[in-house]
Amino acid sequence: MSGGGGGVDGSGPDQHGMITMEDLESFSEDQLSDSGNGSLQEEGETMEEDENPDRLLHYWQDVARGHQVEVSQEMAEPIQQLTSNNQGRSHRERVPFTLLTRKEKCGELLYEKRHYEKGHWACITMREDTYEQSICYGFMRIMRYICQQNSLGDYLGMSLPIVTVVHTDENHSVISHDVTVAYYLPTEHQAQPPQPHDSDIIIEIWPATVVYTRPFTGPTNEVTIINQINAMAELLDSPGVCVNDSFIVAGYTNPAHNNRQNEIWFLERR
Repeated sequence: MSGGGGGVDGSGPDQHGMITMEDLESFSEDQLSDSGNGSLQEEGETMEEDENPDRLLHYWQDVARGHQVEVSQEMAEPIQQLTSNNQGRSHRERVPFTLLTRKEKCGELLYEKRHYEKGHWACITMREDTYEQSICYGFMRIMRYICQQNSLGDYLGMSLPIVTVVHTDENHSVISHDVTVAYYLPTEHQAQPPQPHDSDIIIEIWPATVVYTRPFTGPTNEVTIINQINAMAELLDSPGVCVNDSFIVAGYTNPAHNNRQNEIWFLERR
């Protein structure tokens, strides 16, 4: 797998999570966890998909301020579209893979080894002051691509997980500011990926890859990612078979929830 054209070769929990497309799509169907702001929780629970788009926008503007991120008025339409049914196309497709092995200890899953096929991904590389800011701004641009800012002029559909490619130093102690956000094109668009209007979004073909993946819950930020990378490195029998300075963080669930479901991915060297 690669990300952002460069290739992959060889703090405490915040109740306001990062904005992701999964947030927006699940917003109308899932109950938000307690954010410490009763009005936001009540608003999230009572909004329906035919509500005023400005209410959705204002909600996400409030969430984003927790990460020093500004959500502009032009995001109102993509937010509304990703929370609606989109003519029955609200199904979330999972990125396909083949499970090769699982390693468990005392009934607890330590990690899985998977094979992912070659596929098209829409990628954008951001360089903001913090990881959270890079993710938020990157996702918002990917969202606009999914919601009509593409050569088809149509909603493309959702896929999970949404992944970010991160780079570290040799000691796995520091994460680079360059963070790539990537979205797997749903099956119907794999053969002929719609082209983005945003010139910074690149459609890449990621080669078939073997991935070692470990689940974890909670927020994703510089501290938690470094901790998860180091924990995974200790569990692998032969960590040297994996790329040592590039990793993937995969997100599956609404990060506004207390128990966000994530994975850290190590990529086997090719």
